Amino acid sequence: MSEKPRLELFDNPCPARNYRITIRCPEFTSMCPRTGQPDFGEIIIEYCPDRRCIELKSLKFYMQSYRNRGIFYEALTNEILDDLSSACRPRWMKVTSQFTPRGGITTEVVAEYNKKKSKRGSKR
Repeated sequence: MSEKPRLELFDNPCPARNYRITIRCPEFTSMCPRTGQPDFGEIIIEYCPDRRCIELKSLKFYMQSYRNRGIFYEALTNEILDDLSSACRPRWMKVTSQFTPRGGITTEVVAEYNKKKSKRGSKR
């Protein structure tokens, strides 16, 4: 697999204030690692920035890097959370993945990061 695109950041214009940024990626695509078939879904990123915010063009390229990658929903949701929270070190972040039905079943995976509580094996 090729290297993931680099996430770019910019200075938070209001670092003294707690506020929420919500980013929706409604055309997310990855591949099922078992069948090789495409999985279609939406990734929702919500976070309270600390000193840095995520630049959207670089995020788009990062998300597109999953297009031809075989990965389970649970793994990709947690990987996205780990990568984004490591890059921008927010006060709080939640990544929700919602996938379209496959065989009549929908899947939603939610993973959260809280700066005050260090989570399992996080790269911090």
